[in-house]
Amino acid sequence: MATRPGPLSRWPWQDLGNYKYAVVAPWAARSTYRFLTASGSDDQRRDLLGFAVLPVLLLRLLYSQVWISVSRHQTARSKHRIVSKSLDFEQVDRERSWDDQILLTALLFYVVNAAAPAAQGLPWWNSKGLVVAALLHAGPVEFLYYWLHRALHHHYLYARYHSHHHASIVTEPITSVIHPFAEEVVYFALFAIPLLTMVATGTGSVVVANGYLIYIDFMNYLGHCNFELVPKMLFDVLPPLKYLMYTPSFHSLHHTQFRTNYSLFMPLYDYLYGTLDKSSDDLYERTLHGREEAPDVVHLTHLTTPDSVLHLRLGFASLAAAPLAAPFATRLRLRAAAPLAKLTSLLGSTFRAEANRLHNLNIETWVVPRYTSQYLSKDGLYSIGRLIEKAVADAEASGARVLTLGLLNQANELNRNGELYVIRKPNLKTKIVDGTSLAVAAVVHMIPPGTKDVLLLGDANKVATVLASALCEREILVQMVDKDLYDCLTQELRPELHKHLLVSSSYTSKVWLVGDKLRDQEQRKAQAGVHLVPYSQFPPNAMREDCVYHSTPALVVPDLFENLHACENWLPRRVMSAWRAAGIVHALEKWDAHECGARVTGVDKAWRAALAHGFRPYDRHGAAVAK
Repeated sequence: MATRPGPLSRWPWQDLGNYKYAVVAPWAARSTYRFLTASGSDDQRRDLLGFAVLPVLLLRLLYSQVWISVSRHQTARSKHRIVSKSLDFEQVDRERSWDDQILLTALLFYVVNAAAPAAQGLPWWNSKGLVVAALLHAGPVEFLYYWLHRALHHHYLYARYHSHHHASIVTEPITSVIHPFAEEVVYFALFAIPLLTMVATGTGSVVVANGYLIYIDFMNYLGHCNFELVPKMLFDVLPPLKYLMYTPSFHSLHHTQFRTNYSLFMPLYDYLYGTLDKSSDDLYERTLHGREEAPDVVHLTHLTTPDSVLHLRLGFASLAAAPLAAPFATRLRLRAAAPLAKLTSLLGSTFRAEANRLHNLNIETWVVPRYTSQYLSKDGLYSIGRLIEKAVADAEASGARVLTLGLLNQANELNRNGELYVIRKPNLKTKIVDGTSLAVAAVVHMIPPGTKDVLLLGDANKVATVLASALCEREILVQMVDKDLYDCLTQELRPELHKHLLVSSSYTSKVWLVGDKLRDQEQRKAQAGVHLVPYSQFPPNAMREDCVYHSTPALVVPDLFENLHACENWLPRRVMSAWRAAGIVHALEKWDAHECGARVTGVDKAWRAALAHGFRPYDRHGAAVAK
């Protein structure tokens, strides 16, 4: 909200959440029914404008989402980014209702259409209306907006209304429509000038009326991108255009300097009234030229379920800012995600999804466009392996110091915990880090204090082996019900540690360390109060209400970690998987060794380094933090 919210700041449907769309349902049903039942011979009864409101509403929602995704992809690439400051969860929450103004437009169109007979029966097209709209927008709309905008920067109105918009210094396309209700209503009154004039003069048409809305959306979103995309050639060919069309860098200065560049879409009025920021042209040139920011750390992850594509930072901002939980996979979202999931799985290379910064490190997250089900299929492993190998080569070419393998990208059957890439390229400068040491350290610090024995359930993978070794060194008895797991550990662990390993058919241990393949029938054997601590990348199915389920290995990121406004899978805000954090710590410490295959950094060494750099233990039950 604004610093000191004024009257009518709240939107009328603010408490309805996603049910707010019910307010347009009766209007949409009425206009659709009237259009479909109108007599074919009576064209005046066919209200095209009223019928088009709902399709245009849906089109504008889709159009806005495309701007969001494209903008976030471009800012992750960094080259033409204008403002390098951090965007946080607070801004995402503040801007989550960006569709309010689209909903308000639809309601106003319905109301005006019903109240004004002249607005009914409009033709599809009228070229005169296009001229009227263009002239009235360039004149009264832009002129009045300029002075209204300056008034909104007066301390009284600014504190009560406009400060809500300016709380976003690092702008995104949807920042353009984030205003208190009263302020948005005044804007709509200005934009209604061309629309109502067209209706009053008989020059209106369905295409021009709705095209004007799309034009406003386009210019709004363009000006609030945090990267420059308007080509200089446009102004070289048409020099007067600089007075008629602003650029993202032009409007960005208004969000950073506050007292310059007040114009709506046409800088003409800033030139006329002396409020043009003198650095506008210079910032435009510098941003358009851009600068490459090579990543120091690359985290390679992949998609999980088909609906996880909606949870990406490039997807729905409000969904990405919340943990990916089981209820997320509703039928509606699965249906919405299905075509996107199929399209994404056709991509032939990884894509950049996120760019962060910690101290002097540039950190990027790259996504392999494949899903967990494809990783579990033998047919898909070869193609996935080639994608990962290309990502390793791309990271090496970009100068990255470290590449971490997240989720199933480090599976033994896929690449021997990453060792395959080191074998193929012995002189690989980019260090491959599977994060085992830090993941094991996080698990060890989630085990309740005073624990004397644990039950280890899962496959005999690298994490299980290092975890068992770390526990045995701490003289904690590691019990197993799987004889094959026991035989594997006795082969891998030093002989003096074998006395702390035990095969047992008992499930009486109060602490269970569980891997990926924990079965429901095994959980049923647990006594009430058992602590289930995952050492896997994926959380277990929490089917027991009388047991304690701990987090997958994770850490809270340092306070200085920038531009983190999306949750990593099922983890809460500003919490990062230990595997991902391990690569960052590796780069900060400038360790000159891989941690992949059989190589291990060291559990205690990795833990001390992580804490020294500001990472903090995380456990949703607080046990690890308390220790």
